[in-house]
Amino acid sequence: MNRKVLIVEDDADIAGLVSLQLQGLDCQSILCEDGKEGLATFLADSFDLVVLDIMLPSMNGIDICKEIRKTHPYIPILMLTAKSSELDRVLGLELGADDYLTKPFSVLELVARVKALFRRAELSGANQTPAIAETISVGELRIDTSARQLLLDGNEVKLTAKEFDLLLYFVTHPGQVFSRLQLLDQVWGYSHEGYEHTVNSHINRLRAKIEKTPAAPEYILTAWGVGYKFRPLL
Repeated sequence: MNRKVLIVEDDADIAGLVSLQLQGLDCQSILCEDGKEGLATFLADSFDLVVLDIMLPSMNGIDICKEIRKTHPYIPILMLTAKSSELDRVLGLELGADDYLTKPFSVLELVARVKALFRRAELSGANQTPAIAETISVGELRIDTSARQLLLDGNEVKLTAKEFDLLLYFVTHPGQVFSRLQLLDQVWGYSHEGYEHTVNSHINRLRAKIEKTPAAPEYILTAWGVGYKFRPLL
């Protein structure tokens, strides 16, 4: 399968290295060195993956990621970050990036990460396994797993891709307690220690959208000292 990848990276050597390695995965790469040019290129075409540097001329990678997620919530985004930019990595993940690589990175790790993103995208494209019902109702929540739509008391609630994935994972494992690292591994596809606050941020945003009183949640419950769980289904 030939896939098209957008690489937005102002270091020509790194961009060339990434492009060369992706050729081995049967990928066609389009390269951009400028942030605004990269976003315009993305919006004008169709891509299967975006490899996005954070530090770019004219528009940084975090802002590009934010703009991409407004219209394309599910396309895989792999961010490239400097070793010292932990805050940027966290912001990128919370704004919807699927994974990141810290420079300098090995080509083996690059290929492994890209393969994992493609696998997750294929699974997501196939929607859900037959074991998951097409429609799940809990209290005032109604989740359409095929359309990836959430209704709250009959009104549609807009969720980001990761918010929906997190909610669906909770709903399909009612009453089961998960640590933040377990949720990172199962929903985000990685379990890097130190990024548990990514889970916290997404849960806080989910609660703000689905709970009548986010400080006293009815759906996503805190298991003190352990993690979180979704209320048992009645």
